[in-house]
Amino acid sequence: MKTKRLTELSLLTGLALIIFVVELRFPDIIPVPGVKLGLANIITVYAVYKYKAAEAFLLVLARVILGTLFASTFSALIYSLSGAAFCLAGMLLLHRIIPLCWMWLCSIIGAILHNTGQIAAAAVVMKSFAVFAYYPLLIIAGCIAGAFTGVCAQLVIKKTKEKRG
Repeated sequence: MKTKRLTELSLLTGLALIIFVVELRFPDIIPVPGVKLGLANIITVYAVYKYKAAEAFLLVLARVILGTLFASTFSALIYSLSGAAFCLAGMLLLHRIIPLCWMWLCSIIGAILHNTGQIAAAAVVMKSFAVFAYYPLLIIAGCIAGAFTGVCAQLVIKKTKEKRG
């Protein structure tokens, strides 16, 4: 990996971590575990569309691990990694068929997959399927948050193209 590319990915990882830590300071919109905007995912969606799969993977992995170290408990790492893995795998596949102008749709599906990964991890950790009672609410919240982060990422890509072009 070239130095310029590594520097870009490092800066994006740092930006995602800053967004993540700042978002932790916001009061909960809905008092349900797992429901949040996920603003750091703007960087993830951007990376999926602008970088190679391995580069996006490294960015997300670094963000999840460092974010857990900065702001969460170690047990949260299980939920974060499972959600991020489902989300990233799905978005990396989908971005090949969903064009840039529809990347908000890829983000919505990514949010749904993220919630699916987290709820599956919770079911395994808690050894109970009762956590699936949260699933419909998580899907609705994920669609809203995914649309928002996807539109934001789309605007970032549009603005960076305008600056370069």
